[in-house]
Amino acid sequence: MGVSKIALSCALATALTAGAAWAETEIQWWHAMGGANGERIDKMAADFNASQSEYKIVPTYKGNYTETMTAAVAAFRAGEQPHLVQVFEVGTATMMAAKGAIYPIEQMMSDAGEAFDKSDYLPAVISYYQTPEGELLSMPFNSSTPVLWYNADAFKSAGVDVPETWDDVKSAAQALVDNGMECGLSFGWQSWVMVENFSAWHNIEMGTKENGFAGFDTEFTFNNEQVAARLEDIASMSEGNLFKYGGRRGDSLPLFTNGECGMWMNSSAYYGSMVEQAEFEFGQTMLPLDTSVADAPQNSIIGGATLWALAGHEAEEYKGLAQFMTYLSSPEVQAWWHQETGYVPITTAAYELSKEQGFYDENPGTDTAIKQLSLNAPTPNSRGIRFGNFVQVRDVINEELEALWAGDKTASEALDAAVERGNALLRKFERSAK
Repeated sequence: MGVSKIALSCALATALTAGAAWAETEIQWWHAMGGANGERIDKMAADFNASQSEYKIVPTYKGNYTETMTAAVAAFRAGEQPHLVQVFEVGTATMMAAKGAIYPIEQMMSDAGEAFDKSDYLPAVISYYQTPEGELLSMPFNSSTPVLWYNADAFKSAGVDVPETWDDVKSAAQALVDNGMECGLSFGWQSWVMVENFSAWHNIEMGTKENGFAGFDTEFTFNNEQVAARLEDIASMSEGNLFKYGGRRGDSLPLFTNGECGMWMNSSAYYGSMVEQAEFEFGQTMLPLDTSVADAPQNSIIGGATLWALAGHEAEEYKGLAQFMTYLSSPEVQAWWHQETGYVPITTAAYELSKEQGFYDENPGTDTAIKQLSLNAPTPNSRGIRFGNFVQVRDVINEELEALWAGDKTASEALDAAVERGNALLRKFERSAK
């Protein structure tokens, strides 16, 4: 072959390669996962990209949940929205009210001709994100629920059994402190754990209109005697360090992993952090039951986030996005994500695969979150919450509970104030949504 023919062949190959790259359709995914979980998202996108040549998922970290949702809304208004955005569960009502901005995931999958069966997903997960008519609005992705983490070594040393009730928690905290620990119990995400999930676990209404699912004209009712009594008792546990408040989100994690507190209530998704940070044997168990409120637990509710498709893109791009949704929901990917992070597997198949792989046998307690969520069929009180402006309402609840922990208010005073301030935010949202 002559030099000119070689050059021509090379040029043709280069042109074909460039053409193939040019034909690859990019799909933008904005997310709120930093650190190790951000790296796991990058891996999932890269693995999907390597599995086919038509589409390229481009994941971008946009800050925490609130920052990511705010950025997506602003981008949509500017006509520069991504195809997919990760939004935490309390942003659901806000996304639903963003008229014309969202492309319901069930509709998108259908329009793209992608097979999709809702019965594959855990009922406690998808029920949170469905319309009253049953349409799934967003794709479940990283779902978690709070559990009770405990220091198994400290429990053994103090001769303490794993708690099942709040009375057990209190006596365990006393035994741990008496045995030399600096504190018995702490928790994080206190609105989610101690108001939202305490209410669901005991089948108590948190707000009218089925906790907001049946209409925006809802009002809060979590300032009831049951919630107030539980929070007042926890505040009393501050004496003698049976309870120590450590911050609003995951700030109190070091209190547990450093061996200061023997129990910690927060998301099952801290499993990866526990494995990396705790230098002791730890375990997780179900949320404690308040036997003065209920004879048996109902079910816990999820936290975490889902993936929302945003409107305004080409049909071919949504076809690629639909294929990526199928990939993300596959048993292999979901089982891997669940085992790496502590988020629950969103499908029954991923749960069964994790069992087949022996994950729960090798890591006892790691199926606690799934058992809690699936304990009973959700009721209107335990399906979840769908309140407008709830991101801001959680800040209000945090402020009022911090006044309780500081001794500036009683539990009833704090909850009454939170409900009054929260209802004002609900009315503001209701006006904006009309």
